[in-house]
Amino acid sequence: MTSTPKQFDRSEGAKRDIIAGGIVVAAILLFVGTGSNVMQAAVRALIGLGGGPDRALAAALVLNVALILFGWRRYEDLNREIRERTEAEQRARYLADTDPLTGFLNRRALLATGQQMIAGAVAEQRQIALFLLDLDHFKTVNDIHGHAAGDRVLQVAAERISAVLPPNATKARLGGDEFVAMLVFEPSARADIDALAAELVTALDNVVAHDAQQIRIGASLGISLAGDASMTMETMVRQADIAMYHGKDEGRNRHIWFEPGMEMAVQVRNQIETGIREGMPRGEFIPHFEPQVDIATGRLIGFEMLMRWESPEYGLIPPERFIPVAEESGLIGELSLQVIRHAMEIAKRWDPSILLAVNISPQQLKDPWFSQKLTKLLVEVGFPASQLEVEITESSLFENLPLVRSIVTSLKNQGVSLSLDDFGTGYSSLSHLRALPFDRIKIDRSFITAMRGSADAHAIVVAIVRLGESLAMPITAEGVEDEATAIELTRLGCSKGQGWHFGRAASAADTDRLLADRGLLRAPLATPVGSDASEEAPLRKTA
Repeated sequence: MTSTPKQFDRSEGAKRDIIAGGIVVAAILLFVGTGSNVMQAAVRALIGLGGGPDRALAAALVLNVALILFGWRRYEDLNREIRERTEAEQRARYLADTDPLTGFLNRRALLATGQQMIAGAVAEQRQIALFLLDLDHFKTVNDIHGHAAGDRVLQVAAERISAVLPPNATKARLGGDEFVAMLVFEPSARADIDALAAELVTALDNVVAHDAQQIRIGASLGISLAGDASMTMETMVRQADIAMYHGKDEGRNRHIWFEPGMEMAVQVRNQIETGIREGMPRGEFIPHFEPQVDIATGRLIGFEMLMRWESPEYGLIPPERFIPVAEESGLIGELSLQVIRHAMEIAKRWDPSILLAVNISPQQLKDPWFSQKLTKLLVEVGFPASQLEVEITESSLFENLPLVRSIVTSLKNQGVSLSLDDFGTGYSSLSHLRALPFDRIKIDRSFITAMRGSADAHAIVVAIVRLGESLAMPITAEGVEDEATAIELTRLGCSKGQGWHFGRAASAADTDRLLADRGLLRAPLATPVGSDASEEAPLRKTA
């Protein structure tokens, strides 16, 4: 529960009240002891019944009155000083315990408060559920819309969390876009916790309005459970964090309870992320090249670059093992550009008629500076823009279409070719194809591999080929694995294909040999063919 200034201890002020009040009490007792005689004498003098009061008694009266006035004034001064100091202490403690953006507890205060909650709940034979919420793709909000928009999103998220949770829930912001909520509940009420978690995820899956912008957010939520006194807050937060990332891996925008088996998966993920960070400066990530051919003639017309991880410990690792981790950890932009640079250096030796196609991660298309980064890379390497084709997945178009349009238009203006990858698996519309300057459509391999045994898949391939013809966009088929499929695609009018039937992805050395055999290599190989002294020799052995 969020602390407020009224909740702070006032024992120090109480001590000071006693001291100040003592002065007044002493003055009153002195007056009672001596002042009555003086008053009697003064009254008698005023009505003419006797002489003036004794000077000593008159002085005592003045002293008594002065002490009372001084004590009262000092009492008021001390009270004001105590109030001001107490309020300052309360403000300082409140600021030390509170996240200034949301008004929730901060991490330090949560760990202290939460441990007390665990002890209290266990003593009452109750349980505690800890929710850890992480806003999905929050980094891109700051990158695309700015930090003011990011702050607004966090504030709205906090408001929605508060609106859903019961008043007695403890709420905290750990930092960044991570929020925590803790609830005490009866062991029989676990279904209620499930329902509350689902309601939280639903409440956060909505748009946030900021300066005429509609920013869509969502959340992944992990839940950990404390049922005995041995559980610590650090462990609860770690377990909920593990469950939350497990939910992200399963598709985001959902809640999931921690289970012990999840810890191993997180350890593997962390090992992969550490390996990526350490492997990038060592040059462990390398390009392989998959041939692209004219289906009708078999003429080699280009290569698609596919990333591989040449791990000293595990050998050649395919991209599906590490690309998702690179995207999740924010490393994909740097990693992709590093490998693209390497591929461009290799492709400079190719005949100018051979295209180099590179895949771009959806995360990179959220970077407003991506086209400038790629253009800078072309200039630094000296690779012709006309020889480069950038492949963009269909699903990338729906995160931020105006930004994607700006990026692809900029690349197109530099002379780079653009193709729409994995077509048929997303939600592209004809308006998107007409609005964006694509040069080519690539049919997803799932339709190509299924077309011979599925009338529906065959019909989809036919429809996409006809769509490409109507838009004057050539079609590339991925996943061509046998001659019969290649013949059928030729009959349908599909111009370009790639897949095992034409050749698998190969190392730079093997690709150079293929091009040299066909007279399409401008520069000679760095070392004689078959020499184990070449830098690619270990890759051939590993593969």
